[in-house]
Amino acid sequence: MKILAIADEEARCYYTYYKPGMLDEFDLIIACGDLHKSYLEFLVTMAHCPLLYVPGNHDDSYEKNPPEGCICIDGKVFEYKGVRFLGLGGSYRYRPNGVFMYTEHEMKMRIAKLWLQITKHKGFDVLVTHAPAYGHGDMDTTAHRGFKCFVDLIEKYKPKYMIHGHVHKNYGMNVKAVSKYEETIVINAYEYYKFDY
Repeated sequence: MKILAIADEEARCYYTYYKPGMLDEFDLIIACGDLHKSYLEFLVTMAHCPLLYVPGNHDDSYEKNPPEGCICIDGKVFEYKGVRFLGLGGSYRYRPNGVFMYTEHEMKMRIAKLWLQITKHKGFDVLVTHAPAYGHGDMDTTAHRGFKCFVDLIEKYKPKYMIHGHVHKNYGMNVKAVSKYEETIVINAYEYYKFDY
């Protein structure tokens, strides 16, 4: 399965400079948050595949006006072509307001509520988040801190991939597109990243 992962910044090659057929190679698009509704709707219209998404910390408008034609997997296990995706949107809470911001405890409680779904699906293959896992692609600032409970998920269920956004590659030289933690390949989908599952 050929997957296009996207996050945080619209990829001009697939939007501003789009040419018919550019998205035909993909079997699935995964959006990891902080992307305009119109961009996601454009991609799902032009592609011949589903678009799964989780909201980012700047996607408060999604609550009342979600992107049409796209599938929200936030807070659920979603299976597509035999691959199990677990979606957990939002970032670490760094200000009082924000629909999709969570403390470490709040995110841990969100995960606890998913126990039955995860058990029913016998785990998951791809962890789709907006924020990174703590110590794996995050930053020292509160706004870009990763979640420790994501590390626990990786260690317990050993998914093949974790895909996240939130930490922009232009934040510094040390922001990696791909890394690995134990058996899990961690992908920062800032702008876009293509891979085969």
